[in-house]
Amino acid sequence: MIVWLNGTLIAEPRLDPSDRGFTLGDGLFETIRIVKGHPRHLGQHLDRLVQGCRVLRMPLPYDADTIGQGIVDLLAALGLTEATLRLTLTRGPAPRGLLPPAQPTPTLLMSAAAAAPPAGPTRLIVATVTRRNEHSPLSRLKSLNYLDNILARQEAADRGADDALLLNGQGRVTDTTIATLFARIDGQVVTPPVAEGVLPGIGRSLVLAAGIGSEREIPLDDLRRAKAIVLVNSLGVRPVIALDGESVVSCEALVAALRTACEG
Repeated sequence: MIVWLNGTLIAEPRLDPSDRGFTLGDGLFETIRIVKGHPRHLGQHLDRLVQGCRVLRMPLPYDADTIGQGIVDLLAALGLTEATLRLTLTRGPAPRGLLPPAQPTPTLLMSAAAAAPPAGPTRLIVATVTRRNEHSPLSRLKSLNYLDNILARQEAADRGADDALLLNGQGRVTDTTIATLFARIDGQVVTPPVAEGVLPGIGRSLVLAAGIGSEREIPLDDLRRAKAIVLVNSLGVRPVIALDGESVVSCEALVAALRTACEG
């Protein structure tokens, strides 16, 4: 296994057991699609990473050019051209305690794997075990702490579904464990605002920038009567075919339009 760790390609990586990413989930990550050897929308991913660092008051130890070259070197070492790359940033090793060190030494790790086949249509359930906290800044970060998502995804598996939709504290729609949601409701394509507790996804921003859809609060009852529901993330676009066991109408034209926007 070859990874890029703190500026060096390493075949047998070792992480400090006191690293706050391991002990406290104190860090961020990005999942980046690699197409023909090139990272898609790398600038947007790094911009989001920088924004997350500002919220967490965590330094980013390498600039965009160094990270970009690291991706090139890692893909070459692995012999990959179609892949999924994971960038993980932690605050680094530190003594026990919640308060971060005044001068942290961050850890930046990049790993990559061959791209998986495109995901098919999705069966969703509405998670009952947890909800998004729309008042927390963490709802808008790709934090290493993904336990709410994990609980919801386990519930989906237990109920024979592929993914789980999370509601916020007001009972309104946010996103799924891994994707932004777009829906056609009353003839309009809509997605929940970030203020509802939604992660500002890269695919989401591309779709909105293309002029497809608008933001509005989505009560769960509105979603249940949607004429189409489509999930979007950095790795692809896929239609929802069922919600809590009830069939959802698919709209191939909407799926195609969102896919085109995300490929831009």
